[in-house]
Amino acid sequence: MSTNLEVGIVGLPNVGKSTLFNAITKAGAEAANYPFCTIEPNVGVVEVPDERLDKLAEMYKSKRIVPAAMRFVDIAGLVKGAAQGEGLGNKFLAHIREVDAIAQVVRCFADDNITHVEGGLNPLRDIEIINTELCLADLETLEKRIDRAHKQIKGGDKKAQAEIAVLLRIKEVLEQAQSARRTEMTAEEAELIKDLNLMTLKPVIFVANVSEEEVANPDANPYVQTVKAYAAQEGAEVVVVSAKVEAEIAELSPEEAAEFLAALGLSESGLDKLIRASFKLLGLMTFLTAGEQETRAWTIRKGTKAPQAGGKIHSDIERGFIRAEIISYDGLMRAGSPAAAREQGLVRLEGKDYIMQDGDVTYFRFNV
Repeated sequence: MSTNLEVGIVGLPNVGKSTLFNAITKAGAEAANYPFCTIEPNVGVVEVPDERLDKLAEMYKSKRIVPAAMRFVDIAGLVKGAAQGEGLGNKFLAHIREVDAIAQVVRCFADDNITHVEGGLNPLRDIEIINTELCLADLETLEKRIDRAHKQIKGGDKKAQAEIAVLLRIKEVLEQAQSARRTEMTAEEAELIKDLNLMTLKPVIFVANVSEEEVANPDANPYVQTVKAYAAQEGAEVVVVSAKVEAEIAELSPEEAAEFLAALGLSESGLDKLIRASFKLLGLMTFLTAGEQETRAWTIRKGTKAPQAGGKIHSDIERGFIRAEIISYDGLMRAGSPAAAREQGLVRLEGKDYIMQDGDVTYFRFNV
């Protein structure tokens, strides 16, 4: 999994998926009121909002700012029977296999002008339709692997013996139309089946799409409560957005967008919430570099050591790593300048075992 994180936006047709995608990427994917208007997955790259970058750029008089980025993929609307090839089922499922996490848009608003593919509003049913299709597709993948493992065991393969035990446990869970996430597994067992790329093992965020009127007080919406209760059982996050509001924000300047959000009683956009939740879900964070040429955020996984973080910038840094000069962003801001930070002894020299922290302002010393 690369740290150029890719989140697949999924959902039934007409739940607001493409409207949300268009808004967050300004990519203009067609959002028509009928199923299957989204055939090829549209990919949009969005910047991760980070106010620290502006302050650093000002301090270092940087010529440009490069924020961290995330990729959102808008995947064709799924219908009942997708695992059997209904609608664009197989194509859709293949696209989901390739993403790092799933954001499932669930319709929690009533609107007589927008038809519901299942006839009426019922978020739980909608979630379960998608979950069932993913479970059926995963089951098919699993059965092929179980057959292969049985043959390998006959040939005396010890690894296949360990593998089949976990495969059978997952199969039992999937047969109850529950996601593979609900299977208890050790880290070693998870590693054994990692290459299967099971869709119901991918981390998930439920995006409850509400009306513009409800976005400031979503807990008053009973459908949102239902989605939250379901997500809690899955160990999943819920982000409440109004795709309609996001579409309006996308057309505004940053200043106008801030005013519009304030008028709705919101402190941040749905996109910002979604990005933060996605980062948290996949255990990602950013370290920062700053200088006259540019101030930049780099995405790494939590727990990454200094040389590997340097490798994100250039492979030579990782190969010839000597040490990292590090100051925490907060410490630097309190000191007021890099020179003052040095005088106050806030700059640390860290070696190759140092585990990077979010907001580390870093300069790498290396020699190739």
